[in-house]
Parts: sequence; structure tokens; C-alpha cells
Amino acid sequence: MDVRDLVDPAYKEVLTAMAAAPAPDWSNPAAVRERNRAAFPPAPIPEGVDHKDHAAPGANGAPEVTVRVYRPAGQSGPLPCIYWIHGGGYIGGSYDGNNDLASAWVRDLNCVVASIDYRLAPECPYPGPLDDCYAGLAWLTKNAATLQVDPAHVLIAGGSAGAGLAAALALLVRDRAEIAITHQILIYPMIDDRRTTASSQWDTWVWTKNSNEIGWRSYLGPLFGKDDVPAYAAPSRATDLSNLPATFMMVGTLDLFLDEDLEYAQRLIHSRVPVELHVYPGAPHGFDVPRFGGKSQLAARARRELKEYLRIALTG
Repeated sequence: MDVRDLVDPAYKEVLTAMAAAPAPDWSNPAAVRERNRAAFPPAPIPEGVDHKDHAAPGANGAPEVTVRVYRPAGQSGPLPCIYWIHGGGYIGGSYDGNNDLASAWVRDLNCVVASIDYRLAPECPYPGPLDDCYAGLAWLTKNAATLQVDPAHVLIAGGSAGAGLAAALALLVRDRAEIAITHQILIYPMIDDRRTTASSQWDTWVWTKNSNEIGWRSYLGPLFGKDDVPAYAAPSRATDLSNLPATFMMVGTLDLFLDEDLEYAQRLIHSRVPVELHVYPGAPHGFDVPRFGGKSQLAARARRELKEYLRIALTG
């Protein structure tokens, strides 16, 4: 299947340019991250949105983790909260890389957004990043009163590898039974290290077969390629998906994560988890991100449908 023939026309120009550019050399991840940050610096935070970076204790003696908390300026009192986990294939991205998304949610949904700065692979492989995400969420709920967060309305969300971490975090929260979350928002999640589905072999853009192997190899370290990879590392390996929170999932039909995401959504449904699934035709990985063509009508519709789901989830 040549998926390039099926892409939404709004993405052709930017994807053609991306395909012609040399692939990043992840043998030096710090250099790649520095170049990406220089090319795509964090968006400014608009007026009307307050933000503050907090240091949360790490798990089991690990270093402190930074949690950026955004909230409506000048507003007091507890608000519902979206705990956001950024993407980047487990090897890139940053907690402030979604300033624009977080600010839009704060303004439009009248909520708090907390963005976690977890450690990245390969310098810090599994379980370090997941431990950081759990530690940040534990700190958030423990300090809900001080942060003016409504602890009864906290949901977790992420994109790509961040959605993979969100799915793993939901499993961990369920099993430890120490924290309450209401929903998991999984935006084209990266959840299956085995890479054996048909779509995982497609020659796609943005996040490619080669990128996917590098990401999983970096994140899993010595576990990569093994049969006993834990579900907390790769949620598709979970055998029990019962009693997980209500789930929103979206993915494009040209995303190499398509098959693993559809299969995960189906298994959640079979486990009696409420699931809302959106599949967008002609959409590649990252189709809602502005620099990947996220100003298209398709991207606008996806953001609108996600925002409406969040509006209901945060107030229900």
C-alpha cells in the first residue's frame, strides 16, 4: 500500500519538504533536540494565561521533575485539570513545547493544565520517564488545594509517545490505587514496541519506521526485542484493560500507529471501558500540529472534536 497517494491534499507540500530533508541523526540525541528547539521554539504564552514552573519530588530518589502549571489569569478557586504529557518518540520534545495548546485549553475550557517535564531516553530509559510522570501526577493531586485544582476532575492526556506514557500511567494508577483520574486522552498513541502490524510497516512521514525503531530501542534499552516487555512500558502488551478510565482516542488513517491504536481501542471497548474513537481520513502522524500542516480543515475539526470531549469530561 502506497499511503502517499491517499494523503489529504492540505499536507502534501509540507510532507514533501520533510521527506526531502535528511533524517535526524539520533546517535547524538542532545544535538537533535537542540536543533529542533532552535527551529521550533516554544510558543509564547498569551495574556490571560498565568503559568508557573514547580519542582516536584522525583520517585524513589530520582531527580526532581518540573511541572508547568497554566491557569486562567486572575481567577481563584479550584478548577478541573488536564495533566499533559508531551510527545517526541520517548527521545525528544519538551514540557513547554505545547504552550499554545495548553493556553488554548486554559482559555477555552476554563481549566488548569499541568505539563510534566519527564526525562528522555536513551539517557533515561524505561521506567524513568513513566516514574517521572507518576511522580508529577502524585505531586499535583497531593497539592491540589494549594494549586487550586479540583482533585475530583483530573484527567491525563498526551500525544504520540506522550499518549503512550498516558496509557501506561493509566494502567499504573489503576494498579497502585493511590490516585484518582477520570479520563485518559490518547492522541495517536505510541503503544506497541513489537511493530508487527501492517500500518507499522508503511512508508509514512513525520514519524517513520526508522524513527519508530529508534524510539523504542532507546526507551526500552536492554528490554528491546524481548518477549517479556512489561505493559507499563508498552501498553499494547497489557492483558487486562478492565477498570481503566473513560478514553478518548484519535488517529489518522495514514499514521503508522493506526493498527495498534484501533486494536487497543477495541480491546478497551471489550473490557467495558467507555471509548470515543475518532479516525481521520488522509491524516498522517501529527496532522493536528501546526508545523506539520495542522492549519488544515481536518486539523481544525480534530481539535474542535477533542475540545468538545474535554469540555464534557472536565465538567461531568
